[in-house]
Amino acid sequence: MSLNMDRETSAFTFKGGMLPMTVMELTSADPEQIRAQLAGKVSQSPAFFQHTPVVLSVEQLDEPHLALERICAVCRAHKLLPVAVRGGTDPVKQSAWALGLGWFPPQEARPRAVEDTSLAAIEPQPEPQPEPAPASAVGRIYRGTVRSGQQVTAPEGDLVVVGAVNPGAEVLAAGSVHVYGPLRGRALGGIHGDRQAGIFCQELHAELLSLAGNYKRLEDIDPRLLNHPVQVQLRDDQLNISSLG
Repeated sequence: MSLNMDRETSAFTFKGGMLPMTVMELTSADPEQIRAQLAGKVSQSPAFFQHTPVVLSVEQLDEPHLALERICAVCRAHKLLPVAVRGGTDPVKQSAWALGLGWFPPQEARPRAVEDTSLAAIEPQPEPQPEPAPASAVGRIYRGTVRSGQQVTAPEGDLVVVGAVNPGAEVLAAGSVHVYGPLRGRALGGIHGDRQAGIFCQELHAELLSLAGNYKRLEDIDPRLLNHPVQVQLRDDQLNISSLG
């Protein structure tokens, strides 16, 4: 028997990843109202609605029996691809699974410390502690070219790339992304929701830019800014791109 036939082959491997994902936060459970608003969005930014995967957040809805199938149909009619639902009651979870969608638990607010006022007057107060350094003070420096298919991540703070980001490559940071070279792949800053994060590069030709979940694709970027040094900031939930030169 051949040695090759004795060897166990693997059909796949599981890998963790931080993929860009748009969250569609629903404030209405009315499919027709959603349809009307999506139609307006398509007219404003048709390039965004090109088979974009979305997570439907129902955390702001009080709908134990949501018309989830109709809402998904409305999304698909406008070239959005629902892949999962976030939040909702158990019937919503069961509906998501029945439709072949994933389900995420709702985002929980950060717990507050409960202060016992009855002891505050008699217990000595602790000395004030210095504030921790901001997340942007802790980061990662990557030296070299980020090649196609490669992903470089700074899960805390800023990411500094001293080199180029090739097409098909991806750079992500909890804080800002700094690229000292051409940016031709995908750059995502504020991946944990930091709205103060930015993207800075020496030569812009990015496939996708994202800050705190807000996206802009190459076809939506002003051509006059391409191949120039730029900075990207988030203003009113829109990516603002301006020249550095």
